[in-house]
Amino acid sequence: MRHTLSPDEQQLESIDSVVVSLTAGFDTDSATQIRYAVEWYWAIRDTPSQYPNSILVANQLKSLNVDATTIVAALLGSDVSSSRYSTEDVKARFGVEAATLVDNVRRLNEFEVVVAGSEAQQEGAASRIGTHDRAEMLRRMVLSMVGDIRAVLVKLVFRAQRLHILDSLPPDRAYEVAKETLDVFAPLANRLGIGQIKWEMEDLSFRVLEPQTYKRVAKALEESRAAREIYVRDFVSTLEAHVVKAGFDNASVFGRPKHIYSIWKKMRNKRIEFQDLFDVRAVRVLVDSVQACYTVLGVVHNTWQPIAREFDDYIANPKENGYQSLHTAVIGPGGKAVEVQIRTRQMDREAELGFAAHWSYKEGRQVDEQLQRSINTLRQLLDDDAHDDASLVEDFTQQTTSERVYVFTPKGDVVDLVNGATPLDFAYHVHSEIGHRCRGAKINGSIVPLTTRLTNGDQVDILTTREPSPSRDWLNRSLGYLNSSRARAKVRAWFNVLDHEQHLADGRAILDRELRRAHSRLPLERLTRAAGYEKTTDLYVALARNDITASQLATVIGNLESPRLPEQMPRFKGPVKSSDPADGISVQGVGSLLTQLASCCKPVPYDRIVGYITKSKGVSVHRADCLNMLNLTEEHQARLIEVEWGQESSTMYPVEILIAAYDRQGLLRDVSTVLANEKVNVIGVNTESDLENQMADMKISLYISDMEALSGVMDKIRQLRNVQTVRRIL
Repeated sequence: MRHTLSPDEQQLESIDSVVVSLTAGFDTDSATQIRYAVEWYWAIRDTPSQYPNSILVANQLKSLNVDATTIVAALLGSDVSSSRYSTEDVKARFGVEAATLVDNVRRLNEFEVVVAGSEAQQEGAASRIGTHDRAEMLRRMVLSMVGDIRAVLVKLVFRAQRLHILDSLPPDRAYEVAKETLDVFAPLANRLGIGQIKWEMEDLSFRVLEPQTYKRVAKALEESRAAREIYVRDFVSTLEAHVVKAGFDNASVFGRPKHIYSIWKKMRNKRIEFQDLFDVRAVRVLVDSVQACYTVLGVVHNTWQPIAREFDDYIANPKENGYQSLHTAVIGPGGKAVEVQIRTRQMDREAELGFAAHWSYKEGRQVDEQLQRSINTLRQLLDDDAHDDASLVEDFTQQTTSERVYVFTPKGDVVDLVNGATPLDFAYHVHSEIGHRCRGAKINGSIVPLTTRLTNGDQVDILTTREPSPSRDWLNRSLGYLNSSRARAKVRAWFNVLDHEQHLADGRAILDRELRRAHSRLPLERLTRAAGYEKTTDLYVALARNDITASQLATVIGNLESPRLPEQMPRFKGPVKSSDPADGISVQGVGSLLTQLASCCKPVPYDRIVGYITKSKGVSVHRADCLNMLNLTEEHQARLIEVEWGQESSTMYPVEILIAAYDRQGLLRDVSTVLANEKVNVIGVNTESDLENQMADMKISLYISDMEALSGVMDKIRQLRNVQTVRRIL
């Protein structure tokens, strides 16, 4: 049965209109090849609705300035075409080059079909695409890039088109496709500099993964659209007049389109609201030369006041994917911030089309150096023995992000690192042995902690010892020693070769520490099974190797420790209703109610919690292990109600921790420094000293955002000299 056509597809119903659209601008021989490919596809175009229409894929590729062979590959590379036409058929009609490219495209598309049609999916299982599957997709795409990068370009456009028809998929499968797109395909499009496809994939995926957040940002954009368009139009008119006056009659000045995913990322990363963004009102200026870019920048800064620290020169310092532009932000009329991007027309073309802007295959030239460096960098990921599937996916994401930091070795060589890298990341990047033997570092001649984040232009000098001796704390992400998955993989590999007995001892120590922290007496067999291991010794080894992290173990313990409520306790049934979103609590079964966090146990996200319906103050939210809740009489147990943490809460929660340490001068100062660096708001400190035993007990009340942040703060305090234990007060 033929699927229902979308409006875009209905416009393509005439084969003649399709041929005219796809062959425009090509020579006679290329146009003939494309016409034959259209006719082949037209004969079998009754495509299942869950797969993109290849004609739409070919049209989008045409807009990217591709050659005729790539369009043929788009029309004949889908799973539908592969079931009808063999590679030998394609070779006989279209030649060796087209057949090879079609075969590469089919291999990439074939992998997705296999995943989509797995036995688990056929049984309706709501599983997510595994890390192994993403890693295998990465390997195939990177290897395809080495052979012919056009295959990856076709695959990216197939994925972009598929996102438009996610509504035809089951919700679980739609989620998987969108998640995989953000994890694998959008970063790859970014690495290749194809902004047009990157933005499209990010926005469409975000709409599926975070529908409520997507609607919130889209609504904020829509509500301010009319006023924003008027403001931008007036700003453009004024700027255009100044640019023309400066002698650039042919400059193009226009408002820049908004991308919902990028707006949300900036709101999240900078922890600001929509109205505080600088680039909601954005303008772009296109000129003919680099010199003109800087002249126009001067015009902008002379006309409006620039905003400090909002200027980026990506012309002098291009991004890793080749992106070039001048970015600045100014205070426009009415005191409103406006972002201005200034670039040449060629830079704008390259920002939208990436490597396709230089399409070298038409003339048979070699791929340009910038693209070749990108391919070589990604290929190195496959050659690194330290990479397992999980670290490969993570390192790929880090490698493909546009945020990089460039530092110098003592000899003046430039080292490219992931944004947020530390001296320890630098050491492992230079050589594994240097990382293993690292014991200190100098940045610009000054000794600094190994957790110091590097910035562009830093000169880094690593201090080493004679014998390698990495620390297991380097694998603890909350401590901030390593930010590169590649470096963590090397540390993990070093520990994996240690003696088995040492693994058992180290893992047992980690488990004992976490059980003490949680005041837990769980049977080890039960905890082992909950963590996914058959034997307790396997769990010890996994903890020692950091296959399961301390924070993950703490989550397992917390889930198991949540008390079972009495069987006679009534259960409210019905849909989940939300209370005031500011509270960040969802109350089940009773509609919207006032909620408040109990002061007796101070719950924070994502503690296991339970609600208690009070007589006059709505629902009081307690930790599930709160003694007041455990000791309720049968009469009061009837007031208990199920509650859960909401998805988006920016609320801070009070919590108390107890630090036991050998007393020394400067202890309180060091603890305060950690809390200040972590941007923790302290609301009370009480210190008691035992002069006889030279011990100090420090009780600190602070505000925290969630359990992950609390765990990170406690880990950092535990690293301080003389600190023995750090635990949360029950």
